[in-house]
Amino acid sequence: MRIQHLALTAVLASLLAPAAFAQSTPADKAPNEQVINPEIDRRDVHMPKFPSNDFEIGAFIGTYATQNFGTSLVGGLRAGYHITEDIFVEGVLAQTKVSDEDFRNILPSGIFTSPKQKLSYYNLSVGWNVLPGEVFIGSKRAKASALYLIAGVGSTRFVEQRRQTFNVGMGNRLFLTDKMSVQVDLRDHIFSLDLLGQRKNTQNIELSAGFSYFF
Repeated sequence: MRIQHLALTAVLASLLAPAAFAQSTPADKAPNEQVINPEIDRRDVHMPKFPSNDFEIGAFIGTYATQNFGTSLVGGLRAGYHITEDIFVEGVLAQTKVSDEDFRNILPSGIFTSPKQKLSYYNLSVGWNVLPGEVFIGSKRAKASALYLIAGVGSTRFVEQRRQTFNVGMGNRLFLTDKMSVQVDLRDHIFSLDLLGQRKNTQNIELSAGFSYFF
């Protein structure tokens, strides 16, 4: 019995000895780590100044339908400033010749002092590019475009009368290059007129096409 006890003790001692030795052995020291700080020669980079192309000038031609007096050819100039990519302001100066020929078939003296009278107007409007996009020309070329809404106020001079005029409309602009564009514009000019014995508001529709240069 005593011999079995001694044998069991010897076996336990042989099993516990390696574990105790492993705990007493100090861990290997980590190798020395060297931090490399790269030296980079930094240069001051001057970015090129590109033109903003926020300003535009242009010309247009089209038709102007004066209420009660038919349609005539209209032409004018425009200048604008693009505040952001979506919002712009525009000033327009234009004129046309209006005829009272239809009335002269009824009234020999007509409505005007002469068969044709000049109608001129100017306005200042605010536009909003509601649908910017691209127009594809062929399969590999695309041009930027923008569908816009516009409204403003100005003045119309017609038959020695000067009337405050409101305008509302829409248009589409197509950029041929970064500096050139063509556009189609539909506008309603609303002003009061007193020519036929009573003063009333008139709706005068203008449809025009033109080009603009950006700088």
